[in-house]
Amino acid sequence: MVQLVEKISKAEATKQQSRQLRGHLARDLADAATPFDGEGYSLLKFHGIYQGYDRDSATELKQAGESKHYQFMVRVRIPGGRLTAAQYLALDTVAAKYANDTLRVTTRSSIQFHGVVKSGLKAAMTEINAGLMTTLAACGDVVRTVTTSPAPIRNDVYGRLEADARLLGAALLPTSGAYKEIWVDGTPWSEGQGADEAPDPLYGDRYLPRKFKIGFAVPEDNTIDVLTNDLGIVALWEGGDLVGYNFFLGGSHGATHNKPETYPRMASAVCFVEPQDLVEAARAVVRLHRDWGDRANRRHARLKYVIAERGEEWARERLSEDLGKTLAPCRPMAPFQVPDHLGWHEQGDGKLYLGIPIASGRIADDGRAHLRTALREIVTEYGADPILMPSQDIILSEVDPADRYAIEAKLRARGVKLAEDLLPVERWALACPALPTCGLALTEAERVHDRLVGEIVERMARYAVERERLSVRITGCPNGCARPYSGDIGIVGRIPGFYSIYVAGDFEGTRLNEVVAERIRLDEVADVLDPLFALFAAERRPGEGFGDFCQRSSLAALRDLVAASRGKLKDAAD
Repeated sequence: MVQLVEKISKAEATKQQSRQLRGHLARDLADAATPFDGEGYSLLKFHGIYQGYDRDSATELKQAGESKHYQFMVRVRIPGGRLTAAQYLALDTVAAKYANDTLRVTTRSSIQFHGVVKSGLKAAMTEINAGLMTTLAACGDVVRTVTTSPAPIRNDVYGRLEADARLLGAALLPTSGAYKEIWVDGTPWSEGQGADEAPDPLYGDRYLPRKFKIGFAVPEDNTIDVLTNDLGIVALWEGGDLVGYNFFLGGSHGATHNKPETYPRMASAVCFVEPQDLVEAARAVVRLHRDWGDRANRRHARLKYVIAERGEEWARERLSEDLGKTLAPCRPMAPFQVPDHLGWHEQGDGKLYLGIPIASGRIADDGRAHLRTALREIVTEYGADPILMPSQDIILSEVDPADRYAIEAKLRARGVKLAEDLLPVERWALACPALPTCGLALTEAERVHDRLVGEIVERMARYAVERERLSVRITGCPNGCARPYSGDIGIVGRIPGFYSIYVAGDFEGTRLNEVVAERIRLDEVADVLDPLFALFAAERRPGEGFGDFCQRSSLAALRDLVAASRGKLKDAAD
């Protein structure tokens, strides 16, 4: 009799043999001169760390016969993006002592540090944990940081969103003792360490097939793009009471160029969950991914492929079996809205909050402004609690109204632009880090953000539509960290120096956009969009957004329009 052997990827074998995420990390951490090996590279992610190298200097160093400058990205797990003033100041100190003097707000409401070197890695991790924070499960094949609306509005709806994000963030953490041993206690390494530790009760000994993202929203506030999550949870309220949650499964933006079997997908409606079942239902969805996800092919391992290929009804049946109760389909709900949390707002308890725009999420002191210094001074003096936004911006909460103008003055004195200084497209633009820190980047994103957005504003102004609300998302590769496949315009790295342009998503985050041009040079991106803005100005309906206009138009006609315009530009150049 032939016994079938399950085929698994190398990454799966590494996890299974890691003794609950320990591997040889503690041993290899002691050698500051040598980068972690392949096993260590894979396991570090579960601890919130990516090993990479400075790609700007790599070619020159290789030609000189020298080694790459290896460095680390460290990401903090911050459920709902909520920080206390003391925690933020602790992170600011880490940036100065161990990273590149910047903090970066991610599109999942976290902070990540770039430029950490191996000799400082343990100390940086120790200080993060001393500030009552963790990097555990900020990356890796586990449930990552749980997101929700950043608005600190003091009512039952927003209070419950924050509480639920914290609840699931804690309930779905891995139980391995490896993190505490390595980064907190500094337990000396031994070959048998963790051999007697039981597998994680939720994740098992191989954890999940790929990463898993969860977000909370309400129909009136979809600032997190909830349908881009593996599990998007929409809380439903009636008459001031929470009646339950609609569970949307299978969202993800990751894809690979020239591989049509990989694709972005918006999460689809699967089931309605009663309030008391929230945690167990979320665990059931995690188990669904754990047990049915593809462990042989990591490009096909996200939950979206399970849902796309097996269907929403199948998923609802499996979840019902897991919970031991029949789950109903999702309930009807109001259309999504995306409110603007930048600028000054009332919290509802007598205090104010201020949403401050941050280009590409980079909190730094540079030639444009001394934003990092300004935030440090304000948080120190006024005790404002920062909240990280999924738009890569930051909120200062718990502000006494009497301090409003003093805080504004401090920001202005440091050259910081406020929301009222920006056009809508500048306020709503996202960009991933890309080069030089990301090993997956095909081309630039963050470093061309200002240039691209400025050129888009210029083209929009030609047709008097520069004050229309418009979302632009720029990524250096097709993995989609800045959510480029939803929203009005996606600009996605195609090959080095070239981009693909996507349009016809919607600002509210309910549908994917589609490609209208491929392999576009950086200096041609705005030119490609120019005829679309002209058409939008001439033919839009009252109140119609750019993405909705493109969706209503023929995509084939838009592609032809772009192609014809590029042909004219080429003829003019010749």
